[in-house]
Amino acid sequence: MSLHANDIRPVRDDIGYCWTMDCMKKFITYLESHDQTKEIPLPIIAGITPHDDFLYAGTIYYPLYKNIKAKEAVIFGVTHKTVRDAINDPQNILILDEFTAWKGLNGTITVSPLREYIKSHLNKSDFMVSNKAHELEHSIEGQLPFLHYFNQNIRITPIMVTGMPFEKMEEISTRLAEVITAYIHENNLKPGKDIVFLFSADANHYGKDFNNTPFGEDEKAHEKGINQDLNWVKSYLTGKVDNEKIRILTTKLWGATYRDYGSTYWCGKYSIPFGMLTTMKIMHSLNIPLQGTLLQFGDTYSGGVLPVTKCGIGTTAPFSLKHWVSFFSVAYH
Repeated sequence: MSLHANDIRPVRDDIGYCWTMDCMKKFITYLESHDQTKEIPLPIIAGITPHDDFLYAGTIYYPLYKNIKAKEAVIFGVTHKTVRDAINDPQNILILDEFTAWKGLNGTITVSPLREYIKSHLNKSDFMVSNKAHELEHSIEGQLPFLHYFNQNIRITPIMVTGMPFEKMEEISTRLAEVITAYIHENNLKPGKDIVFLFSADANHYGKDFNNTPFGEDEKAHEKGINQDLNWVKSYLTGKVDNEKIRILTTKLWGATYRDYGSTYWCGKYSIPFGMLTTMKIMHSLNIPLQGTLLQFGDTYSGGVLPVTKCGIGTTAPFSLKHWVSFFSVAYH
């Protein structure tokens, strides 16, 4: 059965991300030749992944996605400010969509039946449905070219996470984990082999352009900001996953309240803790412990633009000491 155009979620960012197989092959060839990531335990059950432009963060995406073998992916995305402003800033809720498929590489990516299963079994007060929100948000679509390249039959469950305090995250993630666990049992799925959980997040957005300069605006400030991010990743997002580490990280990301940013500006300050809480609870019910391994860490100012040209992709933002973004990838196994 052919899909109507309205059934397919259109591409939001056709500059920073690649949407043709030829472009992606050229890009992956470059990334393969420059990959220095050590081997990690498999299978990958979950992962934190950036959503910045491929020419900035390609070497960060690659070591995670080349090792994902699952047949479907649950993707926890950000609800960026531009999207929040356009949809009246909903809070304390998840956002699902109604699209039958999303644009992929030279084709479409099917939405998993899990999405409708969630709608049928999760408390109605825990989520809203908005195609508009998902059309405007780019943090989930940024994962699709890599997913689709390595698995042409991948299915996805897109979930946008809005702002909510940690206590609310605990409540909703518990209920969502119960629903997804039931789906896993009913379909005899194995984490890592059949289903993977991804948390889309860039880390610090630093500089005058972001009104975020707690350390200043020189080289030393950049170094302090990078070291802070890297220390938090290593301390709270690697090794054994537990609730306390997630809670501590959120307090550092939020400042005085969950609506503040403190001394950092991670756009993953909701998607990471919510996705990790949900996944941790699912794995706990399946008696599967989670261990996190840092794959790659970088930032736009240090790395600049990858030298892949005539590939149909570019950059959507500048980089300088007044405007830089850090990002990282972590695999959970």
